Amino acid sequence: MKTSKTSALQNGFRILLGIFMLLAGIGHLTFQRAEFQAQVPGWLPFSKDSVVLLSGLVEIALGLAMVFWTKQKVNVGLALALFYVLIFPGNIAQYVNGTNAFGLDSDQARLIRLFFQPVLILWALWSTGGLSYWRHRQTAAAE
Repeated sequence: MKTSKTSALQNGFRILLGIFMLLAGIGHLTFQRAEFQAQVPGWLPFSKDSVVLLSGLVEIALGLAMVFWTKQKVNVGLALALFYVLIFPGNIAQYVNGTNAFGLDSDQARLIRLFFQPVLILWALWSTGGLSYWRHRQTAAAE
């Protein structure tokens, strides 16, 4: 995939999201481990701790890629967006099961959290030029 040209604003938001992902990954492996375990759906065939550790490593890798792997930023943005889609069942499980974690201690707070996931997906795609790259490919394919 080619790199899509991005503005200084997009690059700033890409780096900011990468830093957030790095911090979340570190939290998975250390001080927020129990909070993240509370979000792992019970139906997964793996231990909650294993899921948290693995997803933390993936978040660190994606965070580093968002910040430093600029030649592949479109691919990285697509990978991060896919990651957000894959972890969404954990957010749904937290809401459905009424699990308190990260200060989300009411159904209303947990429901609002669900609507933030699409924002993260769009942020990953927009800040890496993935949205404009995809639109350009769709237009080229239609011609």
